[in-house]
Amino acid sequence: MTISATYGAGGTTIGRAVADELRLPFLERVVTPHLARQTTPAGPESLADDERHERLFQRIVEALAGLPLALGGAAPTPVEDVSTEERVRADVEASIRNLATTTGGVVLGRAGMAVLADRPDAFHVRLDGPKPRRISAAMAREAIDEAEATRRLRETDKARALYVRRFYDRDPRDCTLYHLVLDSTALPLDVCADLIVRGARAVWQAAPS
Repeated sequence: MTISATYGAGGTTIGRAVADELRLPFLERVVTPHLARQTTPAGPESLADDERHERLFQRIVEALAGLPLALGGAAPTPVEDVSTEERVRADVEASIRNLATTTGGVVLGRAGMAVLADRPDAFHVRLDGPKPRRISAAMAREAIDEAEATRRLRETDKARALYVRRFYDRDPRDCTLYHLVLDSTALPLDVCADLIVRGARAVWQAAPS
């Protein structure tokens, strides 16, 4: 199962609850608000959007290159004669596919819906909601003020969307990538988790063995 979530949509809380209910490993996202903040380029706003996006993407790749991307904190496997970008993508995909082909699991972020798009037994979920409600939710969960929550939303959503577009040429807002799309700012998080579990079980029962 994969879960794509915008900032403030409760992806981590819901993802962990779903994994616990299904007794599956939980693979956390790699583009966190902290990473988005650390990699957002400083510089004049006069820079063209494509230049700012290129700087952001390269900083994200560089930051991810040194992280343990697999479940359990395993170090990335060195690969010769490939770019850092290619190695990061390979490491992230390996972490997802290994989980899918062994125990199964709940993958949060990592463009999992694109990586496992070819698997009929993969259940894909999108969590989102209006920006004002996501900001309010983030303020309550993280004990931050409105200005900080707004900044984190802007930076994090941009970084996550850029990751999906650059690696997979997909728009994470495209509803056709998912089996289930929920406004997790309108529904209680436990209700969202229950709907996801029920949907996943239905898809798995119908999937060819």
